[in-house]
Amino acid sequence: EIYYDMGSEIGCGRPECAPGCDCDRFFEVWNLVFMQFDRANDGTLTSLPAPSVDTGMGLERLACVCQGKQSIFDTDLFVPIRNALGELCDVPVTSSGQDGIAFRAISDHIRSHCFLLADGLMPSNEGRGYVLRRLVRRAARFGQVLGLHEPFLFKLSAAVVAQMGHTYPELRAQKETIARVLRSEEERFQGTLNRAMPRVMEYVEEVKQAGGDVLDGERVFSFYDTFGFPLELVRDIAKENGLSVDERGFERAMLGQKKRARVATSGRFQLQAEDETHRNLSASDFEGYNKFELDECRVERIVKVTDGSRCVVESASDGSEVEVVLDRTPFYAESGGQVSDVGKMHSETADLDVTSVQKTDRGAIIHTAIVKTGKLAVGDSVRCRIDRKRRDAIARSHTATHLLNYALRSILGHHVKQSGSLVEPDRLRFDFTHFGPVSERELEMIESVVNEKIRDDVEVIAEEMSFDDATASGALAFFGEKYGDVVRVVNAGGFSKELCGGTHVSRTGRIGLFRVLSTSSVSAGVRRIEALTGERALEYDNRRLRELKELSEKLKTPLDSVGERVGSLIDEVKSLRKELVGARELFIKSKVSGLVKGAVEVKGVKVVAANMGEVDVDFLRRVCDGLKEAGFRGVAVLGAVAKNKVILICLVTQDLTNDLDAGHIIRKIAAGVGGSGGGRRDLAQAGGSRPERLEESLLQVSEVVSEALADAEESS
Repeated sequence: EIYYDMGSEIGCGRPECAPGCDCDRFFEVWNLVFMQFDRANDGTLTSLPAPSVDTGMGLERLACVCQGKQSIFDTDLFVPIRNALGELCDVPVTSSGQDGIAFRAISDHIRSHCFLLADGLMPSNEGRGYVLRRLVRRAARFGQVLGLHEPFLFKLSAAVVAQMGHTYPELRAQKETIARVLRSEEERFQGTLNRAMPRVMEYVEEVKQAGGDVLDGERVFSFYDTFGFPLELVRDIAKENGLSVDERGFERAMLGQKKRARVATSGRFQLQAEDETHRNLSASDFEGYNKFELDECRVERIVKVTDGSRCVVESASDGSEVEVVLDRTPFYAESGGQVSDVGKMHSETADLDVTSVQKTDRGAIIHTAIVKTGKLAVGDSVRCRIDRKRRDAIARSHTATHLLNYALRSILGHHVKQSGSLVEPDRLRFDFTHFGPVSERELEMIESVVNEKIRDDVEVIAEEMSFDDATASGALAFFGEKYGDVVRVVNAGGFSKELCGGTHVSRTGRIGLFRVLSTSSVSAGVRRIEALTGERALEYDNRRLRELKELSEKLKTPLDSVGERVGSLIDEVKSLRKELVGARELFIKSKVSGLVKGAVEVKGVKVVAANMGEVDVDFLRRVCDGLKEAGFRGVAVLGAVAKNKVILICLVTQDLTNDLDAGHIIRKIAAGVGGSGGGRRDLAQAGGSRPERLEESLLQVSEVVSEALADAEESS
């Protein structure tokens, strides 16, 4: 180990101070590891065939020594970033304590953010993307320590680009994308903080006041489960408050939730290598890329399925649901988002309908089928025939997903990464990483690019090569997928290259047509596009054209003027609504005027009781408001009938609420129409089921008010 002596004025000051002391005087800059032995689990040491020396020197630590600084955060690598952060907040950059920690953490994290985003990684909820998301959220949380409660990291990213962009040009090339993604991620997390932070801090204070020192794992998990508030942030908050987190309890709660989720989905059958009925099966030969029929396929295994239970059998008769394993097959098994083939199997003694095809972890292809006639036995030779029309429709969709991926990266940027897909006959669903919504204009451009490539009718070639050669050629590989040494590359015209085991059209022109149906958000940072291809896309266009023609006929407007005509009708409706509102207000005013004039006096209190006819409750409320605006002082009970039900509202002006209760009055009146109700002392509402008794009940209002006034007088 090589240490640099920062000087006797630095550190503990003890005469015996030497390398290894806990103080800051001796600064390790270099480390050598002499690797000579392999230590077994039992402690036995075996000499390595090629001993070596592993050397590690911290470049930033060396910069500290060269620049005479005690911390890497004081070197010229970090000072510009730290100063830029200081300009965004009102805290001195030389602060110590929690503020100093926040400055250092943010300065470090923002560099990681920028480089990860420049390399095409996007925030997500799993894998590497989750590491990035955690770093962004941690930096955003430290920003709050510095008083930065609005997104700021996207602004700070400019300092990193300015500092390091000349050495790493990818930072400059992705500058705008970095800022947009950071802003979107910060805004999303800000919402999480606003919802969860008060509850987290309330719980922290609760534990501290109770004299505790550990945050309950289940309670912490509830913050994660309900608000998406991450464990690592709770851990930081706990540490700042002298507490710890019961992380084992958190993990138990997480495991419990996962078990519940598995139970909820346990009805779905999934083939796995460890499944007893398919244990030790070797991989089947798939020969269906260019073959749609295949003779002399040998039946290797039959599994009979009865009421969900499955057992290996030697034969199965008509009416049986079975899982059949063949030595070779033209049927494509569901994989990579592409649905399976369906079709027929025929032997000399049996006919089967194949309804789905799955593949085990070890590559055995399992055909789920119904024995329609006869008897199938292990060892039989069968002829397989897939549904060619369905296969062609699936191939159209699969090649279209490759064109869509190309279009998305062309229009939105190369940060776009495939996050999942579903390929069905003439329909597809494509999930991809992106930091915000896709605009209508961008969708149009994406759809246009795909259809342009379809019209170009370029050749689609699939070839096998080594994984290294494939990636070197520019073929896209996807995180989370497992690839062998030899991979299949699907190349569409040279502009789209992807590692893919699916079925495709031979030329892009065979797709015919591509239409986007919708775009939506799947999760934070992941968008989804659903689209149609081929015949279904054409049917979709034809249906829309028929609807447009029908609309054109109803509006008596040429097809190319329908949009303009609809726009003018919308404006006309808005204008009529305004007129209607105005007329309604005038009508209410006239009603109010009549009600005020017709009020009767009961023991010095003006009382209004009126049937307003067939109107809604909003109209009755507006009349009550109108009475108050007109200076009415007293009690008003208004009734109406809507959809054969009685509506009642009682208003008691504020000067009378000490003596009269609108809720009491409305309950008395509502009883007469077979209903009930209640509310505040100044305003109450009720309903009833006897509209024929409304007039009779309203005649009781004066008497009810009189009794209430008498009761108030007695109690006073």
